[in-house]
Amino acid sequence: MSEEFKEKLRLYSEGTLPEEEREELESELAKLEAYQLYLEEQMEQEEQDGQVTGSWTKTDPQGSAAPGFKKAKKKRREKSIIRRGKWKARINNTLTVFSAFLIFTVISSIITVVFYNTGDRGDTYRDVVESAIAVTRPNTTVRLSSDAHYFFRLELSGNMLKQVGSESIQVGNYSQNFLLGLANNGIYNWMDERNGSGKVFYYPSEEGGAVGGDDNDQWKRLAKLPEGTVAEAFLSLGHLYTTDELLKQLEPLNLQPVWFGADTGPSTRNDDVVVYPLGFPYQPIWHKDDMKKSEVTKEKTGWFSSVSSYSSVSPSVEAYGSGELRDANFIKTLKLLQQHQTLAGRAVYIEQLDTSVAYLEQNGVKLYGAVVTGPVKELLKLREASWVSHLQVGEVRLWNWTE
Repeated sequence: MSEEFKEKLRLYSEGTLPEEEREELESELAKLEAYQLYLEEQMEQEEQDGQVTGSWTKTDPQGSAAPGFKKAKKKRREKSIIRRGKWKARINNTLTVFSAFLIFTVISSIITVVFYNTGDRGDTYRDVVESAIAVTRPNTTVRLSSDAHYFFRLELSGNMLKQVGSESIQVGNYSQNFLLGLANNGIYNWMDERNGSGKVFYYPSEEGGAVGGDDNDQWKRLAKLPEGTVAEAFLSLGHLYTTDELLKQLEPLNLQPVWFGADTGPSTRNDDVVVYPLGFPYQPIWHKDDMKKSEVTKEKTGWFSSVSSYSSVSPSVEAYGSGELRDANFIKTLKLLQQHQTLAGRAVYIEQLDTSVAYLEQNGVKLYGAVVTGPVKELLKLREASWVSHLQVGEVRLWNWTE
């Protein structure tokens, strides 16, 4: 093999050979493969012929090897050399492809990490998905972890939780995949399909009073539960309340509020039924820019290096107050979802998000429903509460209540 041909092969393998020379080289390689195949076929035919002519004698009468036998032996040796060359070429090609694959994998991994860490993309995606689930699925939260993979992929995954009594219980799993920022639909794996279907709230009538038909079966179900149990209850209210007003109603009760349903306008309800509720959890959804950094401490780790550390503190919230702060946090969360509507829409179904935000900013936050949890005996007392118009029972667990 000439040095010129070797140089062309090297440039070809690096992808720097000019187009015309590359096509010419590929043509030559194809010819060489055809020549090799033809030569191998001819050698096999000659070997068969040699076996036929030389099988009856390997030596002449004087004891020397017959010419046919010598020729067959030579052909076998040549064939062995060709086979070794062919397998060597195959192995080299395989190693080249494998090396290219490894290089691509490493490069794609680096690009993936840089992409999702630039501008805190990964943290933003996680915040949007967690917030979308929290405002659309009553008493359901998810804490997601992100896992960047090679080939430009990111996976968000985590457990979905409900608070029943004083404990958070797992009700399912959530996962969502990304390809360079393009999100697939979120996947919900519910442990009980009833959790996925959700409950409905009833919007207060203009005259006030009971709505949603008869809920006696729900009260009967609640009454039949053992006293040593805790439950989740979806409450529809007799009229609209501000956040502070509803918290004052709940303060004397031995119950824990966990979620509030907010009025987002006529376009988001069907007569008096709110099928796709929009609201906010009792514990506000704090975002990165809400957190306040405590005192920063620096620790020297070397002559020219040091490590800074600090802790973040969320704003303080009154247990049965801070309505203005809670409302502002709710609207801020919806505006975050507005900025990432495509991603939020891949995670949950949100009815008329832009219209809802505009309505809330114009009319303020007014509540038509709430989710509370606590001892069954305490929930039964709500039947006498004039401000509760309808109740639906959710999850039930054995006693775990902390007074």
